[in-house]
Amino acid sequence: QVQLVESGGGLVQAGGSLRLSCATSGLTFSIYHMGWFRQAPGKEREFVAAIQWTSRTTNYADNVKGRFTISRDNAKTTVYLQMNSLKPEDTAVYYCAADPSWTAIIGGLTPRIRYWGQGTQVAVSS
Repeated sequence: QVQLVESGGGLVQAGGSLRLSCATSGLTFSIYHMGWFRQAPGKEREFVAAIQWTSRTTNYADNVKGRFTISRDNAKTTVYLQMNSLKPEDTAVYYCAADPSWTAIIGGLTPRIRYWGQGTQVAVSS
């Protein structure tokens, strides 16, 4: 059974930092591209960041570029999202995603993405 379990969310003041983790089990992690998405109340789920299975290529949404960093540890089958200079508009539930298709991840093709975590709440106060 495949599981993706996010952690590290919480409440932080604007300008602060959080590090999200997504621990996986039950899948061949090293061949999956991984992504982070987020969904704010009343809005659609949106792409945040992605990393290829080789870690050689990453991709970011324009509104987080330069502030967020995605990384992965294939030995620990875990993907991370370091979030710095947080803004109130970053408030959302953050989801981890896994798919063998890079296009599906970076294209934000949420209905096609194979595996999702349950989400972790991030709240940024002004």
